[in-house]
Amino acid sequence: MTLVSTPSVSPSPVSPPEFSSAQLHELRLLLCALQDGIRSALVTARDTEAAADFAAIAAVTEADTIYEIDKISEETIFSWFETNWPAQWPVQLVMEGIEEDEVVTFPRGTTLERTVWKCILDPIDGTRNIMYDKRSAWALGALARQRGPQTRLSDVVVAAMSELPTAKQWRADQISGIRGGGAQGLVAEMLDIRGGQSAPLLLRPSQARDFKHGFASVARFFPEGKSLLAKLEEDLWDELYGLGSTTSPLVFDDQYIASGGQIYELMVGHDRMLGDLRPMALDKLGFKSSLVCHPYDICTAMLLQEAGGIIEAPDGSPLDIPLDTVTPVAWMGYANETLAAQVRPILRRLMQKYF
Repeated sequence: MTLVSTPSVSPSPVSPPEFSSAQLHELRLLLCALQDGIRSALVTARDTEAAADFAAIAAVTEADTIYEIDKISEETIFSWFETNWPAQWPVQLVMEGIEEDEVVTFPRGTTLERTVWKCILDPIDGTRNIMYDKRSAWALGALARQRGPQTRLSDVVVAAMSELPTAKQWRADQISGIRGGGAQGLVAEMLDIRGGQSAPLLLRPSQARDFKHGFASVARFFPEGKSLLAKLEEDLWDELYGLGSTTSPLVFDDQYIASGGQIYELMVGHDRMLGDLRPMALDKLGFKSSLVCHPYDICTAMLLQEAGGIIEAPDGSPLDIPLDTVTPVAWMGYANETLAAQVRPILRRLMQKYF
């Protein structure tokens, strides 16, 4: 679909109006409905098209490689916004597939200075998983009060993430929420995509006091930087527990190529720690690569925080990044504070050593 750009105009410095809980809930439902549409379009296309076509390269942008499977979701998104987005809440759309210098707003023709919301999306987070039908991908979305280029992750007040299942799955999970409501304010459901029935999904980050006999890892998805990242992680576990201290491994590794999927694994208690240090490793090695986490990949971080987990910058400071499509993002996620406190001082030293 051809994107129609409007001139880039700095938004008004006037703060957007306050929204009631009911209105924020309506916005949450809108994000969920959008993601339902993405999932339906993907499932329909998979049933009618050759799966191999999904892996064909459609375009290469500054942010990432765009595959044919991504184009299916993009067409669904623009059609959905045209038809369903409330005209009284003008919005700027920022997502993978929209170039950084393009400005896309709804209703169409709205100038950027009149938008109230910035909506950041990753239509398919985990494209490489789902285009080969290996593992679920995720549709990610968040809404932040519009502050132009100053809009940051901390401005997000509504977020939703929806599972895009493999062909053999009948269940797809969906999690959404509003900032400030805590775990009780999250809506988590297991959806039966065959008939539309739903059931509650339990969100409970691990309460483990250590990493022994649990899953925890640092992302090293691609060849670039893999050995450096592996060495750092090996040193981390060596300092915590000693390598070879037992005949059976104490910590298990799982490389889920989707930041949204990683956040999900922390929220439901599968993993105790997950982190992504690729931007620092690639910079140290001199690699110029787009294959890192971007703001749209991590836009649902709020949901993990509301569920009781922790997501932060690798040095332990708050993770607060601009909501754009090109900023490289390094982050660490933990199931609870006890686990985070064990890793932080060691990780700081190791980052100074390696990066």
